[in-house]
Amino acid sequence: MNDVKNADPKRKAGEQLPLVFSHDAASGRDDLLISERLAAAVSIVDAWPAWPSPVVVLAGPVGSGKSHLARIWRDLSGAVDIHPELGSDAAVAAAAAGPVLFEDADRLGFDDNALFHVINSVRENGTSLLITSRLWPMSWPVSLPDLRSRLKAATVVEIGEPDEALLSQVIVKLFADRQLYIDDKLVLYIVNRMERSLNAAQTIVERLDRLALSRGTKITRSLAAEVLNELGNSEPAD
Repeated sequence: MNDVKNADPKRKAGEQLPLVFSHDAASGRDDLLISERLAAAVSIVDAWPAWPSPVVVLAGPVGSGKSHLARIWRDLSGAVDIHPELGSDAAVAAAAAGPVLFEDADRLGFDDNALFHVINSVRENGTSLLITSRLWPMSWPVSLPDLRSRLKAATVVEIGEPDEALLSQVIVKLFADRQLYIDDKLVLYIVNRMERSLNAAQTIVERLDRLALSRGTKITRSLAAEVLNELGNSEPAD
């Protein structure tokens, strides 16, 4: 039978799902699973402060690992989170004082002039700016020519969608974070049917663990199929 062995002896059959569920997920540099798609982004983070330009943009799809890398860089550099907004000088002041991090630039949006002054402050004061985005900077709705010029000078590193090998490693790691050890055949079953993203892997593992806890059962192929169907992942074509 394809299942997951629960390493926690306190879990008993019939145990109800707790109202608050948490676990300690490993998310540091040593826990990062490096594949070819992540190699360039990991290298640029590790190379700080010897960056080829003071502004680096990590671009990749949802769930590609941008946030994980951003957290690692923030811990490494002591960077402060910013959001360049209209009518606020806080981001510019932070950029003058040290490294700064602007996550989800394309999703949160920004004021052109504010981001332009942040980049100028970074350049003038010898600090660093890391930006994460789903889109390349040239796809952002920038109307200020000077800002567009500054963004062209930034170092852009693309992160591709995770492949099957990486997703398999991620799923094993996520279960291990919960003190669960998963069968290789079940990992393959899940990977072949799931959305290709790290966010999807995290959601699937969390729902499987919660569902198994609520029913007092092991995590089996049938349980995985139930969760995948709920998430809209259909069976692959034969």
